[in-house]
Amino acid sequence: MKTATTGWSWFRRGACVALSVFGWSTLVVFALLAAWVLWWVALAAVLLHSRPGTDEPVIAIAFVLLAITGALAWLVARFLASARSVGLALAVIVALATVGGTGFGLVFPDRTLALARQMAWGESDIKDYLRFPERAVGNAAPVFNFKKDLSPELFSTIEYRSGGEVKQADFEAFMEMTKTTSFIVIKDDAILCEGYFNGYDRDSIVTSFSIAKSFTSALVGIAIDEGLIASVNDPVTKYLPELKGRGLDGLTIRHLLMMSSGTQYVTDDEAPIFAQLTGFTDDALSYYYPDLRGRALGVRPDGTRPGTYFNYNNHYPQLLGIVLERVTGQRPAVYLQEKIWEPLGMEWPASWSLDSEEHGFEMMQSGINARAIDFAKFGRLFLENGNWNGNQIVSKGWVAESTSPDPDDTRPWRSDVGWEEANGYYKYLWWGMPNADGTYDYVAQGHLGQRIFVSPRKNAIVVRFGFTDEGVDNWAEVLAGVIAPL
Repeated sequence: MKTATTGWSWFRRGACVALSVFGWSTLVVFALLAAWVLWWVALAAVLLHSRPGTDEPVIAIAFVLLAITGALAWLVARFLASARSVGLALAVIVALATVGGTGFGLVFPDRTLALARQMAWGESDIKDYLRFPERAVGNAAPVFNFKKDLSPELFSTIEYRSGGEVKQADFEAFMEMTKTTSFIVIKDDAILCEGYFNGYDRDSIVTSFSIAKSFTSALVGIAIDEGLIASVNDPVTKYLPELKGRGLDGLTIRHLLMMSSGTQYVTDDEAPIFAQLTGFTDDALSYYYPDLRGRALGVRPDGTRPGTYFNYNNHYPQLLGIVLERVTGQRPAVYLQEKIWEPLGMEWPASWSLDSEEHGFEMMQSGINARAIDFAKFGRLFLENGNWNGNQIVSKGWVAESTSPDPDDTRPWRSDVGWEEANGYYKYLWWGMPNADGTYDYVAQGHLGQRIFVSPRKNAIVVRFGFTDEGVDNWAEVLAGVIAPL
């Protein structure tokens, strides 16, 4: 008499065949991977130097993985081997993984925490300001308010390119589709459009990502205006003498501002596969590493003459931040508050994310958190050539030098070649766009489509923040198109 073949029977037969082919290595590999995943997730929950309350999801993930691992171990013990054998194998592997992980953590604590952060948080997103510790940036009265001349009829549709195809969309639908959170258009000092979408409001905090680099540039300009930094042509070693003797004596402040070659930096796209898999890439470590000051000061020459080519390098704004610390005697966030945030009459206080509580260094490349309307005021400062209602915050010369194209800049581009191919340029941590009439627009831009677009010829500013930059080929092009008919 035949009996019906159940699903469990098929599972047992298949598992036995797999075990006979691969041997106990199957179980060992399973146990090893499970143990390492559990170890690193647990490590993230314990070691994360983040703001209170942000590690609960990590702990929840650890419990889920523990439950899955336990269920798989039970299945193996139930159908393939004795519970004693499975338990012994798991215990040995977990012990070895724990000892190895502990040893690695003790020898390389900063790399361990960087990896733990990546595993716990995943890809960077616009809520990262809730995870990193921060330094407050205070505002001061009187608050500056733009005039309002809301003109919704001017923005009923948006034209954009996606996948190389020119498209049009209803304004509101476009903002929802592109996951935009904040969109502001200002012309002649008046707000023509101010909208908030996808659950965001006027007082919602948005994070800057690399828009912070343009703020860093402005602070360097102010320090030069005040005589604290003599010139952009000064060697970096003048202010950071610990860089001497390693082949970096020719690296200048201007090289840092221009993202020029001179130091080793490999982007994620260029990194070896092992580095990508482990998360030990320059892009990842320059964001998640808990001692960004120490990491930046560890830069090494790349074997080329500084200035040979353009290569986007997150260590450079960090080096500029260290220079600012030393010449001003202040934390960059404090200098930002004193020189920009308070004088501009920002409506709300802001913050600057820190690498960790222990090291307390501002994330110069990415970490200013504020409201969209206050970011628009930074755009106005540059549109007004550094003058704020009669008070020269940044010298007119620095604004021009920071944002105008340099006809002598003929460097080949090693990264972001799409911008160069579109006839764009890069100047002092700003992205520039020449116009056919000889004028130029420029933009502070950050990861996931954060933008402050400044158009002197139109006397206009456009601010866009969002969850992602997907849905359009080029946000700067979209923003230029928005103000083109104005």
